[in-house]
Formats: sequence, C-alpha cells, structure tokens
Amino acid sequence: MAEEAGRRRRAAVVVLGDIGRSPRMQYHSLSLANQAGMEVDIVANGGSDPHLSLRENPSIHIHEMKSVQLSGISKISGALALLLKAAIQFIMLIWFLCFKIPRPDVFIVQNPPSVPTLAAVKLVSWLRGAKFIVDWHNFGYTLLGLSHGRSHVIVKVYFWFEKHFGRMADGAFCVTKAMQHELAQNWGIKATVLYDHSPEFFRPASLTEKHELFCRLGGSICGAMGSADCISVEKEVEDKNTTVLTGKIDGGVSLKPNRPALVVSSTSWTPDEDFSILLEAALMYDRRVAATLGEEDSMDEGQLWIDIKNGKQFDYPRLLFVITGITHSAIFC
Repeated sequence: MAEEAGRRRRAAVVVLGDIGRSPRMQYHSLSLANQAGMEVDIVANGGSDPHLSLRENPSIHIHEMKSVQLSGISKISGALALLLKAAIQFIMLIWFLCFKIPRPDVFIVQNPPSVPTLAAVKLVSWLRGAKFIVDWHNFGYTLLGLSHGRSHVIVKVYFWFEKHFGRMADGAFCVTKAMQHELAQNWGIKATVLYDHSPEFFRPASLTEKHELFCRLGGSICGAMGSADCISVEKEVEDKNTTVLTGKIDGGVSLKPNRPALVVSSTSWTPDEDFSILLEAALMYDRRVAATLGEEDSMDEGQLWIDIKNGKQFDYPRLLFVITGITHSAIFC
C-alpha cells in the first residue's frame, strides 16, 4: 500500500491515428505532464513526428502501433475490410493498453474514430481499474455518413456503437458549446467544453523563418501544381534572395511593401463544410478591385506576379490564398 500511495499518477492518451497530426492530443499530453505532474503514455499510430517538446519530455512516453492496411481485401469487399480492420485494431489496442504500458489512473481517448477505440478503451479501463475519458472532436458516424449516406446500415450501427460506448465514459471533453449541447440533449452525455489554447512553443515566425518558408514553397508548390500556377514565376527567377512576399538584402530579411495579402486556411473538403463562402468572397473582392481600377479579365496574371516580384506598387493588395486539406491542396491568386 505504501508503494501504491507513493506512485506518481499516470495517464494514457489514446489516438487511433497519427499523433503527429493530432495537435490537441499533443497539448493534452504536455498539460498532463507539465501542469498536472503526471507520467504520460501516448498510444498512437506511427506517421509524422510529434512536436520536439513531446519527444524530449522525460515524462512523456510514446508507444507506436502499426497502421492496418487491407487494400487487397478492400477491392473485394469494402464491408469485410472494415470489419477485419476493426477486429485487428481492437486486438492491437488491447495488447498495447493492457501489456505494453504501465497501469494508468486515467485513459483519455480521441473520438473519432469510435470503432473500435471506445470499446477497447472501456474494456481495458475496467480491467485495469482506471477512469475512462472521451475527448469529442467530432461525431464519427457523421463523417462515415458522408461517404455511405446517413441511412446506410453501417452508419446506423456505427451511430449506436458510438453513442452506447460514449455514454459509458466516466467523463468527457468537447471542442465547442454546440457539441456540448448536442451531446447533452440527444446523447445523454455531460461534456465539459475545453477550448484549444496554443502551447508555449507556438509563436509568430521570424522574418528569416518566413523567408525560408516562402523560398521552399516556391519550388514545392510549383512542382505539385504545374507551371500554370501563378507562383511559377519562382521557377523563372532563380533568386533565393527574393520571393513574392519577402526580400533579402545584405543578410537582412524584410517584407516587401507591395506584397500580396496572404490568406491561409485548412479544410477537410467535405460537403458539411461550406468552403464556397471564402471563394465567393475572393471573387467579389477581385471584381470590385478590377472595376475600380478598370482592369480586364484578359490581363496577363503571370506578368502581374512578375511585376509584384520586381517591386511594382498597386493601390489594392493582391490576395494569395493557400488552402490545405487531407486530400487536396490549392493555391488561388
């Protein structure tokens, strides 16, 4: 009993996905380790590296699972592949959570995915005498419904699974008040809204970092988008001392006074996200500025960006949109 009383509290953070692409769960891990003084075991799929602050923190231990790929079976039967994949992931989770990590006081699991994560973590939390907490990022059944339709039997089963095991949690977080209301009214789940806050390592990029980034983007974007992209001017001018937005003179970096306004946004490119609002706003801006300046649609956009690069001033800033997503990336000028 004395050894148990002196044991440092421990938390297990479970992500059935790439922890490097799960910033919220990384922030949870850092908060648990630095602010709550807990030992933290992260159980997640491999992929991109998490932030250096996690990898160097002596209180955070990362346990990587292998991603399950069943592409061959998927071509034969999609439903069979989903069931088999869920079964394999369930066994992997049980193995890691029961035998690969020390007994934690609490499991914190990211949802979605709900299948088989919620059932596996609930079972292990019962076996190991730990609390079971769900962090609701979204609803898994709605994401599945985008590809199968809300009325599909798989989506209905997924909904029942997610709701049933979600209600068995000892506690819950969620990302918005709207989700909190939905969980309370229609799921019977009392969740605490936990907004994301930037960690200590999150800061504005320096001018040098911005310049280096824009230099790298000049080549990588053009390679992906082709020579027709507006930034292809970077290929024509092999000068690493200048980009569309920055210039480097005598070792010092500065932002160009005639640089375009840079707008960066991420999107999942799903039907439930009306991203056309931003694109329509960009078109409205373009038309109003063109009408004010008496410009025509036939003007050479390539020459326009060369003029910007060479220092030509404009009464209204040009807009450079960088839009990223899971399956697409695009540049709009």
